[in-house]
Amino acid sequence: MNSATCERDPALPWSTRTSNIAHFLTRNAGRLGDRPAIIWSEETWTWRQLDARVSALAAAMREKFGIKHGARVLVQSPNNNQIIEIMLACFRLGAVWVPSNFRQGPDEVAYLGQKAEVSLMFCEAGFRAHAEACRAAVPDLVDVISIGDAEFGPSYEALIDAYQGTDVANADVDRDDPCWLFFTSGSTGRPKAVVLTHGQLTFTILNHLNDLMPASTPDDVSLVVAPLSHGAGMHQLTQIAVGAVSVLLPSGRFDPAVAWDLVERCKVTNMFTVPTIVKMLVEHPSVDAHDHSSLRYVIYAGAPMYREDQKYALRKLGRVLVQYFGLGEVTGAITVLPRHDHYAEDVPEARIGTCGIERTGLQISIQDEDGKHLPPMATGEICVTGPAVCAGYYQDDEANTKAFRDGWFRTGDLGHMDAERYLYITGRASDMYISGGSNVYPREVEELLLTHPALKEVAVLGIPHPKWGEIGLAVCVAEGGGRLDETSLLATLEGRLAKYKLPSHFVFLTEMPKTGYGKITKKLIREELIARGLMPELEGAS
Repeated sequence: MNSATCERDPALPWSTRTSNIAHFLTRNAGRLGDRPAIIWSEETWTWRQLDARVSALAAAMREKFGIKHGARVLVQSPNNNQIIEIMLACFRLGAVWVPSNFRQGPDEVAYLGQKAEVSLMFCEAGFRAHAEACRAAVPDLVDVISIGDAEFGPSYEALIDAYQGTDVANADVDRDDPCWLFFTSGSTGRPKAVVLTHGQLTFTILNHLNDLMPASTPDDVSLVVAPLSHGAGMHQLTQIAVGAVSVLLPSGRFDPAVAWDLVERCKVTNMFTVPTIVKMLVEHPSVDAHDHSSLRYVIYAGAPMYREDQKYALRKLGRVLVQYFGLGEVTGAITVLPRHDHYAEDVPEARIGTCGIERTGLQISIQDEDGKHLPPMATGEICVTGPAVCAGYYQDDEANTKAFRDGWFRTGDLGHMDAERYLYITGRASDMYISGGSNVYPREVEELLLTHPALKEVAVLGIPHPKWGEIGLAVCVAEGGGRLDETSLLATLEGRLAKYKLPSHFVFLTEMPKTGYGKITKKLIREELIARGLMPELEGAS
């Protein structure tokens, strides 16, 4: 498989022409013009107003900054109306949206801009260091536009005002034209850019609506809980496609009481989030103080959900939970465990531990190391094929060669399927763990820790945590039998990693457990810690 790029292939036949995803907005502006599209705090934007703002922004991007078909546009911002507008303006121009995880540090985001070869950056005013880091790292960056009051670049709202009233048509696009670079980490810990296309995302939008939220209409109301830069962005596209209104949480720390108040006041019918947030929502006393009977779908993904937490949520909310398993490379669409497959009691039908059945149009194969398809109940690597699978990694032939085999995408996760094709994930081929719904790749953390002059060896493991799913445990050996302390090791990571990647616990050994060949393996280290009683025991973890 050739390295994916963001350039249109002129050799493709015209029959691959497809509808631009931004046409969903065009359709809503014409059909649902005066109905609300976005509600954020005291502000409401109708579909017609949103369409006008997106056109104004697209005009500014094209006329003032030269953004054309295939150009990459980086965004560093928490959830707001602007991040939705930027996404749609990129699609409208045929450009490529490149959202970062806003919790990442300046150097991490600068790497994304460099890897994606971005031409323009939008940056929320509170992230000046990120803007400066990207300017320094990306030589062809035309400018950085400030969302909010800041001196590091032109004002977002001033650009909207200057080009207000300009009508921009949706660019002609082919099925395989990229529109979103979704950054995910590989086993090496370095972020990889997954190329998502107009045709692929159109299929996934329909798949989400069919498998996750059937019978959705413009009367639905979606509460935006998770960052729009990742899985919530895909969920957002489904709401735009169906014409449903999206309600954004206020800026700042997540508050379950505020969320439940919005659910009651706005008659919220669906939300997408991760298991840790579901747990916070249903265990907060405000869940009993507000009417949430309007909820039809509470969709969770990104990490396994403890069975006891699942049962508690079902007892609090009723049968509204929908689980899905997926990766950025498959735009989240691998399996679904629908509402009717969620049980508050441990009956046989509950199939405890399953993450559901294949999504419509997707096929799963459990394969051995040689690519042989395995029978039901046999454990192997979970592989998937279908229209939701990405076009590959941006300019990364090595990653593409490893990830694709005979037309199958290799997830790197291990599991089995039962006779009725319900999937069970039993382990991970890599050492990656999931903390609060975000992937953490130990090697990235280990490499930075090893810059500490007194550290000789280190291994980072994911260990169970009752709130975050998993957290990091760093097992450390000092250089020359010296002494180490947690404070200095964390100082080595300060500002270089997002907080969710930082180890929460440290264990100090005089010698690292190794195999007979001198190899450090996580399995052996974990067994050694358990045998010596050094594994932290966290209350509520299982």
